[in-house]
Amino acid sequence: MKRLIKLFEKEDWKYYVGNSLQHDFYHTWHYHSLDVVGEPLLFVYEEADNYLAFPLIKRKIPGSKYFDLTSVYGYTGPISNQKFSELGSDFLENFSLSFLEFLEEDKIVSVFSRLHPFFDQRLALSRLGGIHSNGKTVAIDLTVTIEEQRKKYHRSLRGKINQLKRKGYEVRESAELEDLDIFANIYTENMKRIGATDSYLFPGSYFRALYNSDELNSKLLLVYLNNQAVSGAYIVCTNDIIQAHLLGTLTEYLPDSPAKLLTDEITLIGRKMGAHYFHLGGGLNFKKDSLFEWKACFSDLILDFSSWRYIANPKVYDALLKMQKINPETDIDFFPLYRYKPS
Repeated sequence: MKRLIKLFEKEDWKYYVGNSLQHDFYHTWHYHSLDVVGEPLLFVYEEADNYLAFPLIKRKIPGSKYFDLTSVYGYTGPISNQKFSELGSDFLENFSLSFLEFLEEDKIVSVFSRLHPFFDQRLALSRLGGIHSNGKTVAIDLTVTIEEQRKKYHRSLRGKINQLKRKGYEVRESAELEDLDIFANIYTENMKRIGATDSYLFPGSYFRALYNSDELNSKLLLVYLNNQAVSGAYIVCTNDIIQAHLLGTLTEYLPDSPAKLLTDEITLIGRKMGAHYFHLGGGLNFKKDSLFEWKACFSDLILDFSSWRYIANPKVYDALLKMQKINPETDIDFFPLYRYKPS
């Protein structure tokens, strides 16, 4: 049996996510309620006591009668109350057929979803094809002692963290709502400096909504120098994984790189929150760039990161490319390609 859960069905959405074997805060109802690009929905396929749930965002394709599906910013993909390997081949086959039926009924042309590096979601989608390797992400193992963890740091990194402490940088956990505005300003300045698109620029209400959610086990951390906040992070711990969902540093203080001290401190806080891993993520657009190398200075635990890029209606997909005058053979790494806008 298939079911589409909409955003107004809050308790049902929370039930399927909360009872899954593995999920991250990116799957939650609250996080999806903050999305502004389309209509959030949770596709659920059930047989007896087992289910597979897949959160997605439905978007209208401009100038057409069709739609496509994408995922929220972060790591999502399908979740289940069982290991995917234990659902059985018949269940997964029936899920695939049911999902294809939904795509046809709702005039869906393509589906894009970032997958979670810690969850083995390939098995759930393998019958449909379209799994795309996106590169690597970095994580810090918090199950070892703090001494063993820090031995993994590059030697220069350990020296830099000690130097920051000597200079007077310190990390404080915030319990004041007004600090959200301070952090929002730091984060926004950071995003504008790197030329981030508007989708990464959030209003103040976004930060407050995240902080006040009862679905998220989160904290706001700020790095101070001489009682001025110069860097910060909004961190979330879900099950045994902690992530710095938002992080930024004021341009003036970038040469000192206070985020290195902040990252080290998050590993200590994460242990208290019950985390086994601190997932740092990857490079810009998941390339092995300077950001990736910065993160790799903390750990040699490197994970594969994939996305699901599925074309449900090839005929319409090609027609949309033709309408946008885009060569389908181009090597541009963007999906769906008909939404690509040259900078």
